[in-house]
Amino acid sequence: MILTVTPNPSLDRTYEVPALERGEVVRATGERMDPGGKGVNVSRAVAAAGRRTVAVLPLGGAPGALVADLLAAQGIEVAPVPVAGDTRSNIALAEADGVLTKINAPGPELSAAEQELLLETVREQSRDADWIACCGSLPRGLAPSWYADLVARAHAAGARIALDTSGPALLRALRERPDVVKPNAEELAEAVGRPLATVGDAVKAAEELRGLGAGAVLASLGADGQLLVDGAGTWFGSARVDTVRSNVGAGDASLAGFLIAGGSGPEALASAVAHGAAAVRLPGSVMPTPADLDPAAVTVTADVPVDRALKEPVT
Repeated sequence: MILTVTPNPSLDRTYEVPALERGEVVRATGERMDPGGKGVNVSRAVAAAGRRTVAVLPLGGAPGALVADLLAAQGIEVAPVPVAGDTRSNIALAEADGVLTKINAPGPELSAAEQELLLETVREQSRDADWIACCGSLPRGLAPSWYADLVARAHAAGARIALDTSGPALLRALRERPDVVKPNAEELAEAVGRPLATVGDAVKAAEELRGLGAGAVLASLGADGQLLVDGAGTWFGSARVDTVRSNVGAGDASLAGFLIAGGSGPEALASAVAHGAAAVRLPGSVMPTPADLDPAAVTVTADVPVDRALKEPVT
């Protein structure tokens, strides 16, 4: 079982539009409503693969109740933490040329009691977990050290942790040695405090995160592919993608694929790449099923193209 923790979940509305014209009435050609948040998306991808998952998340108000209903409809077990504030609602506008505009609300502020209840609920639900995926931004009220506390408690209970966050929350959590961290290129550059212009730069940055405490680094480099750097070596994975429909949740689908395949080594990286590539071909934040995967389009190699320039250098 894969347990996910999403401290700042959302109700996500995605509208497909021909083009976004500021100040004009824009008529959508399609719309979706999905439960959102990085950990929530991991659970959705795990459930789509036919695996058991439990989602721990604070929920409040009518949007929170709708998130719980939508998750249950997808076969996801929900362990809700009641909070006084309303769960946030986010909006995404997906243009026909692949450009995505997102409006993310801040979310409720959690009280000290709600924060502790969230940690305790994770502890209670973690007994049967193969992995705990802790993902996303922290809501108001939670200090940057909150993820570090969660990692420490989970390790004390014998659980393995995959962490997908950024900024001070990531750096503080590294001290507690999470088993896997999953930054994208921008987050990786922010963590080491310098630009990344090549794949080799990204490898060096990932090695630095390992030096700070990460057991393994699974780094998404967007259209350039994905890196896995751990104690056994470094691997580079990529996939052919003809059409990108939406990249919402693609990184979360990748993390789910990685954990579903065991969470270590080149086979898990290949699964991560396949899931991420399938996700970008789907609308909104739809998570891929096994039928959507194309393993034959995936290449994983230990011969990392360190001199390859990133398509979009990260500063």
